[in-house]
Amino acid sequence: MARDSSRRRTAKLDALAPILVIVGMKREAACAAGEGVTTLCSGANAASLRRRLDALAEADFSAVVSFGLAGGLDHALRPGHVVVADVVVAGEERRDTHSRFSSALMKGAAAAGCKVSPGAIVGVDEPAMHPAAKAALREGAQAVAVDMESHLAEDFARRRNVPFVALRAISDPAARALPPLVARALTPEGDIDSMGVARELIRGPGQLGGMIRAGLDSRAAFVSLGRCGPLLGPLLRLMLAEL
Repeated sequence: MARDSSRRRTAKLDALAPILVIVGMKREAACAAGEGVTTLCSGANAASLRRRLDALAEADFSAVVSFGLAGGLDHALRPGHVVVADVVVAGEERRDTHSRFSSALMKGAAAAGCKVSPGAIVGVDEPAMHPAAKAALREGAQAVAVDMESHLAEDFARRRNVPFVALRAISDPAARALPPLVARALTPEGDIDSMGVARELIRGPGQLGGMIRAGLDSRAAFVSLGRCGPLLGPLLRLMLAEL
């Protein structure tokens, strides 16, 4: 009986469509890569992500995950803290995530050694660079974190009628302002534009201190993503096989 059950589960796993993991940059995608996972990188460009999602109209996915860095809105969240969304906010809309999947990711992240909490994540088309912008989002959206992919990923999953979850690691905390060049630091493919960053620093050398702080913050966040990313495929695929 146990052997038959194992065979049925294996057959279901083999038949599952891939999980779509939506990220902002290639380094985030590398953390999430694994069997049964397809990654899509926005390059931190909402318009580009909308086009790339539209191009997937005929593709089949079993679940959608928003994964990567996030800005902190709650002052209690420090760099590296993991937020698993219970709600995604897009404009005036508040959409629940898949509660069973979110609970499983919470437990998995905690077991991997991360500080983790649930909360609302607000998705925006433009980065929140300054504490005042983050404060406005915190009050207006009643959210604890902000990113540029979760609102579009949730919309894609909802239109497909597949489960959606979001796991994000805090990079820049609520009180931290980001230097202007951060908004132009990525290529459309999601790589760091090293030459572009160098040119911006030559034009505005006063941004160097902010870049160093941002780099240290993101390092803590990527440690958490490196712990959580390998969980996505195995954990969610097992749960999907049991649905």
